[in-house]
Amino acid sequence: MSSGAVTSGLFMSLDGVVSADDDWQFAYFDDELFASITAAWDRAGAVVMGRRSFEGYRSLRTDHPDSPMLAFLDRVDRYVISTTLTDPKWPETTVIADDVVSAVVQVRDRTRGETLVAGSPSIVRQLLAAGALDDLSITILPIVVGAGDRLFPDHASDGPCRLPLTLADHRMLTSGAVQLTYRRADG
Repeated sequence: MSSGAVTSGLFMSLDGVVSADDDWQFAYFDDELFASITAAWDRAGAVVMGRRSFEGYRSLRTDHPDSPMLAFLDRVDRYVISTTLTDPKWPETTVIADDVVSAVVQVRDRTRGETLVAGSPSIVRQLLAAGALDDLSITILPIVVGAGDRLFPDHASDGPCRLPLTLADHRMLTSGAVQLTYRRADG
């Protein structure tokens, strides 16, 4: 995807769970997966995330100050989608409280490089439904976790009802994970 695109990056279990409250995804982090993650970081000029994702990343500053994720987040413009967060306590972080789709499009239009939606499945659903997400990238990990938030739950009111997609790229990793990138189908 070229500069000026809005892209996503999610880990998903085989049963569709994208929340990782118990960190089930970390067992699959190896050099190959990390290289693909950092390639996405290299293309990004901004990152958009929800409040819960942001708070998790912000806690890295004290819990794991040498995390490569921090180096990435410190390099790019950070935007947090939240109606409850008023002080992000991370310098040069912008909070977006309303009109998420328009705000992300504005970020995209002024960003040099891609605008990466990090985690935040509800934001991914909103942008996808509005036609504002250029790439839906999912790394499916070979695990069934049984319960948790799914990317497209039956009750989701913030996502598309039906939306045809086209497979733009795929890759099998040695860990058994599969990386898939989808785009909206034409027509």
